[in-house]
Amino acid sequence: MIPRLADTPVLTTERLILRAPQASDFEALVPFITSDRARFVGGGADKDLGVAWRVLAIFAGHWHLRGYGIFVLADRVSGRPMGSAGPWHPGDWPEQELGWTLWDAADEGKGYAREAVIALRRHVYDDLGWPTAVSYIDDRNDRSLALAQRLGCTLDVDAARPQRDAPLQVWRHPAPSGVAA
Repeated sequence: MIPRLADTPVLTTERLILRAPQASDFEALVPFITSDRARFVGGGADKDLGVAWRVLAIFAGHWHLRGYGIFVLADRVSGRPMGSAGPWHPGDWPEQELGWTLWDAADEGKGYAREAVIALRRHVYDDLGWPTAVSYIDDRNDRSLALAQRLGCTLDVDAARPQRDAPLQVWRHPAPSGVAA
């Protein structure tokens, strides 16, 4: 028997399945976490397999501690894990966040992250009852900053930020009534 997170929702979009993390996602996560592409989310070329395993464990553990968490984005046809996205609220975060990553550069620029975040906004507003959501984005993460703008988020210069070495911008998602279709 393979243990799985129980009672976690599965969300679907036109091209994606958003599901709870599984141990089998480790193989797809490692190349991302141990590459420079993950430098804005705690990974990087100087990281190792142990860091990648801890990231996956943090994803799974957040579900247990908060009752919600990061989903793995999987291709709806093949089931291939492509990235992660979801509601996130570590103990030292000032607000509840929606975060996202695509693990393979070949998947960028195809609208997968946007598609996932739109479904996730509906989920956090309708199912979890969140009145608002932010995304904390590193000042140097041009791709995520551009996605926040495409998602209709607005820069909130007055919002509190998590304490990090790198400067973060706070992008506020549209209110529930303004969720993009």
